[in-house]
Amino acid sequence: MHLPGLVNYFIFFFSFAGIYAILALGLNVQWGYTGETNIGIAGFFAIGAYTTAILTSPPDPGHLGGFNLPFVVAVVGAIVVCGVLALLIGLITLNLRGDYLAIATIGIAQIIVLFITNEDKVTDGVRGIPGIPRPLSNVSPGAGGLLFLVLVVVFVGIVLIALNRLYRSPWVRILRAIRANEDAVLAAGKNVLRYRIESFVVGSIIMSIGGVLYAAFTRFVSPEAFDPIYGTFLVWVMLIAGGSGNNVGAIVGTLIIWGVWSGTDYLTSLMPAAWGTRGSAIRVFLIGLILELILILRPQGIIEERPPRLVDAGPRGEERSAHAPTPSEGTGGG
Repeated sequence: MHLPGLVNYFIFFFSFAGIYAILALGLNVQWGYTGETNIGIAGFFAIGAYTTAILTSPPDPGHLGGFNLPFVVAVVGAIVVCGVLALLIGLITLNLRGDYLAIATIGIAQIIVLFITNEDKVTDGVRGIPGIPRPLSNVSPGAGGLLFLVLVVVFVGIVLIALNRLYRSPWVRILRAIRANEDAVLAAGKNVLRYRIESFVVGSIIMSIGGVLYAAFTRFVSPEAFDPIYGTFLVWVMLIAGGSGNNVGAIVGTLIIWGVWSGTDYLTSLMPAAWGTRGSAIRVFLIGLILELILILRPQGIIEERPPRLVDAGPRGEERSAHAPTPSEGTGGG
């Protein structure tokens, strides 16, 4: 079974869009719910991808691992490795706020990328790790990409459903209260640091799942893939454009920004050769311009955050809305 070229393009487009959607949903837990300014998304993205590469790739003397394990083991392994590292990072950094937390997280992400770049015995350095098996590729020869797209959609659906259910939970209500007024939550006797760490760990684990899917889809990982522009900047633009604090908005923003990014890639390829080297800069400029326009014209994003409907404790069980200001209202930022 061989798919036409246009179908293959849409498989590529929506597979990457799904991977970025998972990254944006992970960031939404940290920034949209809690107001944590994590600029180190690329680091957790890389952890998930390299854990998958090491666990599932065939034996290779050039790097650690090559255990040829199933995809499910890679998912569990990435969750465990990223969860432990995120916990350690959170214990160190989450007493910081605002710009200081942003600087700390971007520094940690760069440390992770430098580690995978220079530790040849573990990651094969700049050469990267090839031969990562793609799940479901043997089910129907020629249609492995389409089946993998279905797998990506399933993962996005699971994460979205889980986060939507969490959004109505007391845990997320406390996170949103921390984002709105941390001092009031402390005065209420809540352990704010614990909740901030939990939010950071959950969001980072979700990001690592995006890394797992990326490695399995591309079948190759190298340090260049986790450049801050691709692994952090784009994800922030996607979430802000779609609507911080809104899970569906994060997915809508991902589709729009990834569409712009992919479309401009095609357009820059049609430019004269003299302009070819400037294409990437033009793309970044365009995405930055879109971000500025959204912040000025619609700072709440395309889909505004909607406070969850809570059941009142009164005898009639009437519903009421628990409102906490959104980050765009000036309360977010750690």
